[in-house]
Amino acid sequence: MHIKLNHLRQNLAGRLIGHRIYYLQQTGSTNDDAFRLGSQGEPEGTVVIAGTQTAGKGRMSRAWHSPPQANIYTSIILRPGFDVRRAPQISIAAGVAVAETLEQYCPDKVQLKWPNDVLIAGRKICGILSQVKMSADAIDFVVAGIGVNVNMDKEQFPADIHETATSLSIEASRRIPRTDLIIRLYENMSKWYRELLAEGFGAVRDKWLSLSPMIGLPVAVRFHDETITGTAAGLGDDGSLAVVTGDNKTTMVSAGDATILKKVEDYASGH
Repeated sequence: MHIKLNHLRQNLAGRLIGHRIYYLQQTGSTNDDAFRLGSQGEPEGTVVIAGTQTAGKGRMSRAWHSPPQANIYTSIILRPGFDVRRAPQISIAAGVAVAETLEQYCPDKVQLKWPNDVLIAGRKICGILSQVKMSADAIDFVVAGIGVNVNMDKEQFPADIHETATSLSIEASRRIPRTDLIIRLYENMSKWYRELLAEGFGAVRDKWLSLSPMIGLPVAVRFHDETITGTAAGLGDDGSLAVVTGDNKTTMVSAGDATILKKVEDYASGH
Protein backbone atom coordinates (compact mmCIF):
# COMPACT_ATOMS: atom_id res chain seq x y z
CA MET A 1 0.00 0.00 0.00
CA HIS A 2 1.64 3.16 -1.23
CA ILE A 3 1.18 6.53 0.45
CA LYS A 4 -1.49 8.56 -1.40
CA LEU A 5 0.24 11.91 -1.80
CA ASN A 6 -2.71 13.77 -3.30
CA HIS A 7 -4.96 12.66 -0.45
CA LEU A 8 -2.27 13.67 2.03
CA ARG A 9 -1.85 17.14 0.53
CA GLN A 10 -5.60 17.76 0.32
CA ASN A 11 -6.13 16.82 3.97
CA LEU A 12 -3.14 18.76 5.30
CA ALA A 13 -3.46 21.95 3.26
CA GLY A 14 -3.42 24.95 5.61
CA ARG A 15 -2.59 22.81 8.67
CA LEU A 16 0.20 23.62 11.09
CA ILE A 17 2.10 20.42 10.32
CA GLY A 18 2.13 18.98 6.80
CA HIS A 19 1.09 22.07 4.84
CA ARG A 20 4.33 21.61 2.88
CA ILE A 21 5.39 18.06 2.05
CA TYR A 22 8.60 16.75 0.55
CA TYR A 23 8.13 13.11 -0.47
CA LEU A 24 11.15 11.01 -1.45
CA GLN A 25 10.79 7.46 -2.72
CA GLN A 26 14.24 6.74 -1.29
CA THR A 27 16.64 8.83 0.75
CA GLY A 28 19.49 8.41 3.17
CA SER A 29 17.78 9.95 6.21
CA THR A 30 14.68 12.13 6.44
CA ASN A 31 16.29 13.90 9.42
CA ASP A 32 19.27 14.90 7.27
CA ASP A 33 16.93 16.13 4.53
CA ALA A 34 14.77 18.11 6.96
CA PHE A 35 17.83 19.60 8.67
CA ARG A 36 19.11 20.82 5.31
CA LEU A 37 15.69 22.28 4.43
CA GLY A 38 15.44 23.96 7.83
CA SER A 39 18.85 25.54 7.30
CA GLN A 40 17.58 26.87 3.97
CA GLY A 41 14.67 28.60 5.71
CA GLU A 42 11.77 26.20 5.12
CA PRO A 43 8.81 27.22 7.32
CA GLU A 44 7.62 25.54 10.48
CA GLY A 45 5.46 22.52 9.80
CA THR A 46 7.33 21.45 6.67
CA VAL A 47 7.63 17.66 6.60
CA VAL A 48 9.80 15.13 4.82
CA ILE A 49 8.40 11.64 4.15
CA ALA A 50 10.35 8.76 2.62
CA GLY A 51 9.31 5.46 1.09
CA THR A 52 12.54 3.97 2.39
CA GLN A 53 15.78 5.13 4.02
CA THR A 54 19.24 3.79 3.28
CA ALA A 55 20.81 5.42 6.34
CA GLY A 56 17.95 5.86 8.80
CA LYS A 57 19.03 7.17 12.19
CA GLY A 58 18.19 5.98 15.67
CA ARG A 59 19.44 7.44 18.92
CA MET A 60 23.07 7.16 20.01
CA SER A 61 24.30 6.68 16.40
CA ARG A 62 22.29 3.51 15.85
CA ALA A 63 20.81 2.58 12.48
CA TRP A 64 17.02 2.55 11.94
CA HIS A 65 15.86 -0.38 9.82
CA SER A 66 13.79 1.11 6.97
CA PRO A 67 12.32 -1.43 4.51
CA PRO A 68 10.48 0.09 1.52
CA GLN A 69 6.75 0.90 1.49
CA ALA A 70 6.10 -0.69 4.88
CA ASN A 71 6.46 1.96 7.56
CA ILE A 72 6.36 5.68 8.30
CA TYR A 73 9.64 7.56 8.03
CA THR A 74 9.06 11.25 8.54
CA SER A 75 10.79 14.34 9.91
CA ILE A 76 9.08 17.58 10.93
CA ILE A 77 10.62 21.06 11.03
CA LEU A 78 9.54 23.09 14.08
CA ARG A 79 10.54 26.59 15.12
CA PRO A 80 9.37 26.86 18.75
CA GLY A 81 11.29 30.01 19.62
CA PHE A 82 11.90 28.98 23.21
CA ASP A 83 15.00 28.48 25.32
CA VAL A 84 17.32 25.69 24.21
CA ARG A 85 16.95 23.97 27.59
CA ARG A 86 13.36 23.18 26.62
CA ALA A 87 14.33 21.47 23.35
CA PRO A 88 13.98 17.90 24.76
CA GLN A 89 10.32 18.67 25.49
CA ILE A 90 9.73 18.33 21.73
CA SER A 91 10.70 14.64 21.81
CA ILE A 92 8.46 14.02 24.81
CA ALA A 93 5.54 15.72 23.02
CA ALA A 94 6.23 13.69 19.87
CA GLY A 95 6.12 10.47 21.90
CA VAL A 96 2.77 11.48 23.35
CA ALA A 97 1.45 12.31 19.86
CA VAL A 98 2.56 8.95 18.45
CA ALA A 99 1.11 7.06 21.42
CA GLU A 100 -2.23 8.82 21.05
CA THR A 101 -2.26 8.00 17.34
CA LEU A 102 -1.53 4.31 17.87
CA GLU A 103 -4.06 4.03 20.72
CA GLN A 104 -6.81 4.22 18.09
CA TYR A 105 -5.59 0.91 16.65
CA CYS A 106 -4.47 -0.84 19.86
CA PRO A 107 -6.51 0.62 22.75
CA ASP A 108 -4.91 0.44 26.21
CA LYS A 109 -1.78 -1.32 24.89
CA VAL A 110 0.50 1.61 24.04
CA GLN A 111 3.21 2.65 26.48
CA LEU A 112 6.04 5.19 26.53
CA LYS A 113 9.60 4.39 27.57
CA TRP A 114 12.07 7.13 28.42
CA PRO A 115 13.52 8.94 26.64
CA ASN A 116 11.58 8.54 23.40
CA ASP A 117 10.47 4.98 22.59
CA VAL A 118 6.88 3.95 21.97
CA LEU A 119 5.99 0.37 22.89
CA ILE A 120 3.08 -1.99 22.31
CA ALA A 121 2.94 -5.13 24.43
CA GLY A 122 6.43 -4.26 25.69
CA ARG A 123 7.97 -4.24 22.21
CA LYS A 124 9.31 -1.17 20.43
CA ILE A 125 7.12 0.12 17.61
CA CYS A 126 8.42 3.67 17.21
CA GLY A 127 11.59 5.65 17.75
CA ILE A 128 11.98 9.43 17.84
CA LEU A 129 15.14 11.38 17.13
CA SER A 130 15.16 15.16 17.56
CA GLN A 131 17.99 17.36 16.32
CA VAL A 132 18.41 21.02 17.20
CA LYS A 133 19.93 23.83 15.13
CA MET A 134 21.16 26.65 17.34
CA SER A 135 21.47 30.33 16.52
CA ALA A 136 23.52 32.10 19.21
CA ASP A 137 21.96 30.71 22.43
CA ALA A 138 18.46 30.32 20.98
CA ILE A 139 16.82 27.56 18.94
CA ASP A 140 16.75 28.23 15.22
CA PHE A 141 14.74 25.09 14.50
CA VAL A 142 14.15 21.53 15.70
CA VAL A 143 13.83 18.50 13.44
CA ALA A 144 11.60 15.85 15.00
CA GLY A 145 12.25 12.54 13.26
CA ILE A 146 9.65 9.81 13.75
CA GLY A 147 9.91 6.21 12.58
CA VAL A 148 6.87 3.97 13.08
CA ASN A 149 6.80 0.27 12.23
CA VAL A 150 3.46 -0.04 10.46
CA ASN A 151 3.13 -2.99 8.06
CA MET A 152 6.28 -5.00 8.78
CA ASP A 153 5.93 -8.73 9.20
CA LYS A 154 7.78 -10.58 11.94
CA GLU A 155 10.34 -12.06 9.55
CA GLN A 156 11.29 -8.62 8.23
CA PHE A 157 12.89 -7.53 11.51
CA PRO A 158 16.68 -7.93 11.72
CA ALA A 159 17.92 -10.68 14.03
CA ASP A 160 19.18 -8.27 16.70
CA ILE A 161 15.72 -6.74 17.25
CA HIS A 162 13.57 -9.73 16.29
CA GLU A 163 12.39 -10.30 19.85
CA THR A 164 12.20 -6.67 20.98
CA ALA A 165 10.41 -4.91 18.10
CA THR A 166 6.92 -5.09 16.67
CA SER A 167 4.69 -3.39 14.11
CA LEU A 168 1.17 -1.98 14.14
CA SER A 169 -0.10 -4.61 11.69
CA ILE A 170 1.22 -7.41 13.91
CA GLU A 171 -0.44 -5.96 17.02
CA ALA A 172 -3.70 -4.95 15.31
CA SER A 173 -3.86 -8.15 13.21
CA ARG A 174 -4.51 -6.24 9.98
CA ARG A 175 -2.78 -4.07 7.38
CA ILE A 176 -2.90 -0.36 8.19
CA PRO A 177 -3.34 2.39 5.54
CA ARG A 178 -0.28 4.57 6.08
CA THR A 179 -1.80 7.69 4.51
CA ASP A 180 -4.54 7.94 7.16
CA LEU A 181 -2.03 7.13 9.89
CA ILE A 182 0.25 9.98 8.81
CA ILE A 183 -2.66 12.45 8.81
CA ARG A 184 -3.64 11.42 12.36
CA LEU A 185 -0.04 11.57 13.49
CA TYR A 186 0.44 15.13 12.20
CA GLU A 187 -2.88 16.22 13.73
CA ASN A 188 -1.90 14.85 17.14
CA MET A 189 1.60 16.30 16.87
CA SER A 190 0.08 19.71 16.08
CA LYS A 191 -2.22 19.44 19.10
CA TRP A 192 0.53 18.60 21.60
CA TYR A 193 3.02 21.04 20.09
CA ARG A 194 0.48 23.86 20.39
CA GLU A 195 -0.16 22.81 23.99
CA LEU A 196 3.58 22.97 24.66
CA LEU A 197 3.86 26.46 23.17
CA ALA A 198 0.74 27.91 24.78
CA GLU A 199 0.68 26.28 28.22
CA GLY A 200 4.17 24.91 28.83
CA PHE A 201 5.29 21.38 29.62
CA GLY A 202 2.76 20.48 32.32
CA ALA A 203 0.02 18.74 30.34
CA VAL A 204 2.50 17.05 28.00
CA ARG A 205 4.46 15.71 30.96
CA ASP A 206 1.29 14.50 32.72
CA LYS A 207 0.13 12.65 29.61
CA TRP A 208 3.56 11.08 29.14
CA LEU A 209 3.67 9.95 32.77
CA SER A 210 0.20 8.41 32.45
CA LEU A 211 1.44 6.25 29.57
CA SER A 212 4.77 5.18 31.06
CA PRO A 213 5.13 2.01 33.14
CA MET A 214 8.53 3.17 34.46
CA ILE A 215 7.57 5.61 37.19
CA GLY A 216 7.95 4.15 40.67
CA LEU A 217 9.86 1.12 39.43
CA PRO A 218 13.57 0.26 39.69
CA VAL A 219 15.49 1.14 36.54
CA ALA A 220 19.00 1.04 35.12
CA VAL A 221 19.99 3.87 32.78
CA ARG A 222 23.04 3.15 30.65
CA PHE A 223 24.94 5.86 28.79
CA HIS A 224 28.13 4.69 27.10
CA ASP A 225 30.16 3.08 29.92
CA GLU A 226 28.20 4.56 32.81
CA THR A 227 25.12 3.09 34.48
CA ILE A 228 22.84 4.69 37.05
CA THR A 229 20.42 2.49 38.99
CA GLY A 230 17.56 3.56 41.21
CA THR A 231 13.84 4.26 41.16
CA ALA A 232 12.32 6.28 38.30
CA ALA A 233 10.53 9.18 39.97
CA GLY A 234 9.33 11.49 37.20
CA LEU A 235 10.38 13.94 34.49
CA GLY A 236 12.24 17.22 34.88
CA ASP A 237 11.24 20.37 33.00
CA ASP A 238 13.93 19.60 30.43
CA GLY A 239 12.55 16.12 29.77
CA SER A 240 15.24 14.41 31.85
CA LEU A 241 14.42 11.34 33.95
CA ALA A 242 14.51 11.75 37.73
CA VAL A 243 16.14 8.69 39.32
CA VAL A 244 16.26 8.27 43.11
CA THR A 245 19.44 6.31 43.84
CA GLY A 246 20.25 4.03 46.77
CA ASP A 247 21.52 6.88 48.92
CA ASN A 248 18.13 8.59 48.50
CA LYS A 249 19.54 11.28 46.24
CA THR A 250 17.70 12.36 43.09
CA THR A 251 19.78 12.34 39.92
CA MET A 252 18.46 13.97 36.73
CA VAL A 253 19.50 11.83 33.78
CA SER A 254 19.41 13.59 30.42
CA ALA A 255 20.53 10.79 28.07
CA GLY A 256 20.86 7.04 27.92
CA ASP A 257 18.90 3.78 27.61
CA ALA A 258 16.56 3.02 30.48
CA THR A 259 15.57 -0.52 31.43
CA ILE A 260 13.00 -1.54 34.05
CA LEU A 261 14.50 -3.99 36.54
CA LYS A 262 12.72 -6.57 38.65
CA LYS A 263 14.86 -5.33 41.53
CA VAL A 264 17.63 -2.77 41.69
CA GLU A 265 19.99 -5.57 42.80
CA ASP A 266 19.33 -7.43 39.54
CA TYR A 267 21.63 -5.14 37.60
CA ALA A 268 24.52 -5.59 39.99
CA SER A 269 24.13 -9.35 39.92
CA GLY A 270 23.91 -9.44 36.15
CA HIS A 271 20.28 -10.64 35.85
